[in-house]
Amino acid sequence: MLQLRTLWRGDYALSDAFWTWALTVGLLVNVVTSVLFLFLITQDLAWAALLVGYGVSLPYNVVAVIGVWRAAARYDGPTIHADLARGATVVLMTVLSLT
Repeated sequence: MLQLRTLWRGDYALSDAFWTWALTVGLLVNVVTSVLFLFLITQDLAWAALLVGYGVSLPYNVVAVIGVWRAAARYDGPTIHADLARGATVVLMTVLSLT
């Protein structure tokens, strides 16, 4: 939980916020919740599927986007890197939230 709070505040380096938390952990969270969603739907547990599929992944995706956005604001390197990380994270998390 402390790590998510650190991400939320944007206290990670931009590379960690983007590559570790948005890309790697984000993909893992969304793949796992999607598989569980499909399993629960096949078991006729629609409400549980919605809770797992969207109640876990959507909040994580929001935290990841905000964390990368805030880390990018503190980034001292080239502005293009911060802008690309922001844009890629928004696109990635939007696609993952819709699938």
